Amino acid sequence: MSNPLLVEVTRGGIVESGHAGAIAVCDAEGGVVFSMGDIGRPIFPRSAIKGFQALPLIESGAADRFHLTDAELSLACASHSGEPEHATTAAGMLAKAGQTEACLECGAHWPMGEKAARRLFSSGAKPTALHNNCSGKHSGFVCAAIEMGHDPLGYIQPDHPTMREVSASIEAMTGFDLAKAARGVDGCSIPTYAIPLKNIATGFAKFASGEGLSKSRAEAVRRLRQAVAASPFHVAGTGRFDTLVMEDLRERAFIKTGAEGVYCAALPEKGLGIAIKIDDGATRASETAMSAMLTRFLELDASASKNVAAHLDYRMSNWNGIEVGRLRPAMGLAG
Repeated sequence: MSNPLLVEVTRGGIVESGHAGAIAVCDAEGGVVFSMGDIGRPIFPRSAIKGFQALPLIESGAADRFHLTDAELSLACASHSGEPEHATTAAGMLAKAGQTEACLECGAHWPMGEKAARRLFSSGAKPTALHNNCSGKHSGFVCAAIEMGHDPLGYIQPDHPTMREVSASIEAMTGFDLAKAARGVDGCSIPTYAIPLKNIATGFAKFASGEGLSKSRAEAVRRLRQAVAASPFHVAGTGRFDTLVMEDLRERAFIKTGAEGVYCAALPEKGLGIAIKIDDGATRASETAMSAMLTRFLELDASASKNVAAHLDYRMSNWNGIEVGRLRPAMGLAG
């Protein structure tokens, strides 16, 4: 099945390029409310499901034992830009558990945020694992491992007790048997599993509503949603789509990007979950597609929709600041 065109790129008044993909919007029982493309094909959700991966941090009791703040819980769900506040927050999480960055197994890279990378380079310092965009998630894994009585060493391996808990959380939220799933290695070295888009959207509907979850897990998803809404900067960073939209919408939407054109969202007031996959992996297209879905399923006034609206008709400019084209939803997506 060929996926339909979801996003168009215009120049000179005509369509120059297009991005195909698939979208699933589901309720907590797996009912499909809206779809385009092949939503049964397994895809790697990558970092979009960090909220699912952070559930053992709450359910193990680690978040309470180490008195993790909203900013720290938000960072546990983050693909952050590596700004100083992000690195400092990750270090603080580890310190509360009696650990340092030396225990992180995500690897080091320059901050994803250009300004943060330039600032670090200008200081003469080199990046550490704290600057890795996944350092908050990994700090959460370390905290959970210690609370559960496990040696954190090797926590990125599929058979480590902590990673087994993380995988079990993903399986329970999506309702998909990971033993039957294709398994790869994510950019931060943990396992990543191929899961149908419909199942991912259903998992986010559960994350939105708590329906079908135990009391403790429903409380855990509520706590993570509230933490990210209270500190959206820590889930992404300055000028990032996730942060900008959640600064506008707060608890109305939990949205999360993933590599290779994946975007997911939980809409608590509607009890719906959204999962998007752009075939060519373009983030610019997944942001536009997510904006279209948020506009379709939420009633947004002007103040709440400014950053969403900006990506529904995104102005592209050249190095002289001259407009050269637009990024917009294709007809079937625009609705």
